Amino acid sequence: MREIVLDTETTGLDPYADHRLVEIGCIELFDHLPTGRQYHQYINPQRPVPKEAFDVHGLGDEFLAKQPVFSVIVDEFLEFIGHDSHLVIHNAAFDMKFLNAELGWINKPLIAMERAIDTVQMARRKFPGSPVNLDALCRRFKIDNTNRTLHGALLDSDLLAQVYLELIGGRQHGLLLDPNAGDGDAAERILGPKSGMRPPRPHAAKPDELAAHQAYIREKIKDSLWLK
Repeated sequence: MREIVLDTETTGLDPYADHRLVEIGCIELFDHLPTGRQYHQYINPQRPVPKEAFDVHGLGDEFLAKQPVFSVIVDEFLEFIGHDSHLVIHNAAFDMKFLNAELGWINKPLIAMERAIDTVQMARRKFPGSPVNLDALCRRFKIDNTNRTLHGALLDSDLLAQVYLELIGGRQHGLLLDPNAGDGDAAERILGPKSGMRPPRPHAAKPDELAAHQAYIREKIKDSLWLK
């Protein structure tokens, strides 16, 4: 199963109030494990960055003016996220609103909201009443976020990938190990009822092996308990 952990940075809170994307960062997971593949792109918003937004992510007008506009990078971005991969996003409604606004303005197909996995909602269900911002979840799961002096889409995606794996039960999620199950059905539980694997067979020592063992004990071990 392919999943994309995704984060964005913007000039403000509402794309329909003249705010735009300035950064996209993505981390690829396959079967809940990072593959090492990532996508990262700064974007020219074609408008000034308000001080409030600059204080959050540190991306200023001079730097962003040198970056490509969204319509130039959109095809590479859409190719990376694919057509059916789940998108793991912290507060998915916010990022999806900006992505779909940008896509709509250049007549590209929108991304279905059903593809999004919202880690804010996951964390609220798991820890009701507790803070669920990314820094709080990093502290809870003892994930090192000391480099996060400013928000950054790729850094936040990396941290969110680690948080997401903890929210679903860590990297061993899905093994479903059952301490009450017997050894005989281990293969069936893990590989399925048609795995073709047999239960382990008991093995007993042969008479010559027992004799050799007894001789070794007599020779090497004084007053051995095994000979009494």
